[in-house]
Amino acid sequence: MNIMHLKYALEISRTGSINKAAENLYMAQPNLSRAIKELEASLGITVFERTTKGMIPTPDGEKLLQYAKKILSQVDELEKIFKEGNEYRQTFSISVPRASYIANAFARFCNKLDKSKKAEIFYKETNSQRAINNILHADYKLGIIRYAAQNDKYFKEMLEEKGVNYELVTEFSYVLVMGREHPLAGKERVRYTDLDPYTEIAHADPYVPSLPFSDVKKAELPDNIARRIYVFERASQFELLSSNPDTFMWVSPVPDDLLDRYGLVQKICEDNRKIYKDVLIYRKDYHLSKTDKLFITELCESKRRFLENDKEARV
Repeated sequence: MNIMHLKYALEISRTGSINKAAENLYMAQPNLSRAIKELEASLGITVFERTTKGMIPTPDGEKLLQYAKKILSQVDELEKIFKEGNEYRQTFSISVPRASYIANAFARFCNKLDKSKKAEIFYKETNSQRAINNILHADYKLGIIRYAAQNDKYFKEMLEEKGVNYELVTEFSYVLVMGREHPLAGKERVRYTDLDPYTEIAHADPYVPSLPFSDVKKAELPDNIARRIYVFERASQFELLSSNPDTFMWVSPVPDDLLDRYGLVQKICEDNRKIYKDVLIYRKDYHLSKTDKLFITELCESKRRFLENDKEARV
């Protein structure tokens, strides 16, 4: 198989036209058609089908194109490393749950990167299933997954099976956040029953991979709440909380400066005994880089400042 043929296939997919792809690749259309036929013959598949809408990838073609993107990306990476040197840039990629202490660690980490070197940094907030998939299939190097402690055995067995290292970052219980004008804002301790009349702002994607939704819902969400608004993006969640005095949200502990910025208060619910774990993950065949270790150092520092101080406040 010729690597250039993969490049040709990707260009045809992007343009939807052999003629246009040939023009962009500065080659004759018959030569491009011949190259695609050679690619198909070498693999024993049909990559494209001709339709009234142009050249459309077949199911086998779609799979080929996914691999082609990864292969060409790795070839490009390899060329850059040896042309420009191993230290030509700082690279970092991580998928994480929404958490103030992690976001703070990332901000401090970015501020400490070597500004004399190029950098390519990826930070994605998502759920545990997608974080694991990003490690296995999307070239993300690190991940942090969050799950209820009762699911610990399930996750550890799954990660072992998939060849993924895991290290505990922290354990914590969720706290409540709400606007300063919320009717419960003045109470020192809140009970589950106090929340009955109010609307919960909930993360839209907290669910555990491969477990039935009904089981996860029972494990993750109190049954006494009749109204929920599901929101993906953290800033929008906080805006809703600050502007609507009848809403509340379960979160990992939030620092005072962020609470002040959005006009929020943080409350402990004495009925909440559930423990959650944040766990760092990476493939067993991956060796942590200096850049990775710098982030982990900042992560441990933010955990100490945000979560351990919160634990002391609870005692």
